[in-house]
Amino acid sequence: MYDVIIAGCGPTGAMLAAELRLHEVRVLVLEQETEPVSFVRLVGLHMRSLELMAMRGLLARILEHGRQRPAGGFFAGIPKPAPEGLDSAHAYLVGIPQPVIVQLLEEHAIELGAQVRRGCAVTDVAQDDDGVTVVLADGEQLRSRYLVGCDGARSTVRKVLGVGFPGEPARTETLMGELEAGVPQEEIAAKVAEIQQTQQRFWLRPAREGTYSVVVPAAGVSDRAEPPTLEDFRQQLRAIAGTDFGVHSPRWLSRFGDATRLAERYRVGRVLLAGDAAHIHPPTGGQGLNLGVQDAFNLGWKLAAQVRGWAPETLLDTYQAERHPVAAEVLDNTRAQMELQSTEPGARALRRLLTELMNFDEVNRYLIEKIAAIGIRYDFGEGPELLGRRLRDIDVKQGRLYDLLHRGRGLLLDRTERLTVGGWSDRVDQLADPGAALDVPCVLLRPDGHVAWIGDDQQELDEHLSRWFGEPAG
Repeated sequence: MYDVIIAGCGPTGAMLAAELRLHEVRVLVLEQETEPVSFVRLVGLHMRSLELMAMRGLLARILEHGRQRPAGGFFAGIPKPAPEGLDSAHAYLVGIPQPVIVQLLEEHAIELGAQVRRGCAVTDVAQDDDGVTVVLADGEQLRSRYLVGCDGARSTVRKVLGVGFPGEPARTETLMGELEAGVPQEEIAAKVAEIQQTQQRFWLRPAREGTYSVVVPAAGVSDRAEPPTLEDFRQQLRAIAGTDFGVHSPRWLSRFGDATRLAERYRVGRVLLAGDAAHIHPPTGGQGLNLGVQDAFNLGWKLAAQVRGWAPETLLDTYQAERHPVAAEVLDNTRAQMELQSTEPGARALRRLLTELMNFDEVNRYLIEKIAAIGIRYDFGEGPELLGRRLRDIDVKQGRLYDLLHRGRGLLLDRTERLTVGGWSDRVDQLADPGAALDVPCVLLRPDGHVAWIGDDQQELDEHLSRWFGEPAG
């Protein structure tokens, strides 16, 4: 029997497997595809995801394969620069091919000891008091203590559980692909600039090796399981731009809609949902992959604590309590962004107004922090403003704070040099550093970097250690 089976080895499933392996949880990842995806769609890693990668020592590896870009201009594509002094040591965006980030995360999980089996489609799930039975397409049955569905928007796990997926179906659809073009780049750039005055869901941008990333509105909403054709692209380019730019030789072609849905529950007994299995939304703002990876980071240490036997009674339930509202906010901001990209006169007027408002630093900063997920504050009760927020990567006497979080454990950062984690030392590390770049006496960090307690009293600290890390050893 495995401790945890994960359905789906996309970025969410791979990240979750790695987080569980940090705590020596026996993990099996089942991926229905026999080979990794072949198309090279670029995705963006926002500030919070970059912070999480730094916390696990992955950021340098990712930066080798990605391209840094300024952290601005991605809310509804409104071209405003990022304000100065964003609250992150990683205040930039990293563009990286999706197959590359998936491969890096999968390799990371395997290096930590996770097992990955490809060509294994989950068809049924049953759970009892002792565990979960997972049935594969070939009839094989596997047992685990817990199952996490990271199997995408059409999640079999979610459907078998009977979890509702309310929201709105797609009203518009957009074609996206990588193609070669038959006209000079200067001509393409001039025409695109003209079209984008009124049509935001349209671009041809140089991609790689003489190809262009092409985005153009589709003629209508169709079955997303059916990939578009080259002729679909040519037809829509001619309809909107008056020319098809001589596009040819596609590397890959796909389509996306603006369907927006959120699972009613993230947990049913021993089965949980994460990533696109729990929420879908348009890709506007580039938040989807980031949201899923951040789900995995929130869930991993909590599920590991449950498996290892030290989790407080309600710890696993905080996964939904914390992440469901975050997803709801992402769905709302993507709805708003899609409206701002409409060609209707009212939407265009609203876009002009918001463009003016974003000249105010506070407005621009708020929207960037929302997209980049560095403004999230979980509800940990009454306390200072920092409570429930993630702590940025600050200077400490041993170097950088995030370097101390590579093992996925909690951390007490103590500027008083008087406190101790005592019987929780098997789960929580400790650093006494009176010179730490922090304006409070002490902080207790969860493994995901969120501040669980602020203070200088040992009894209060012990209470919060028990709340998040269970009973002390011995």
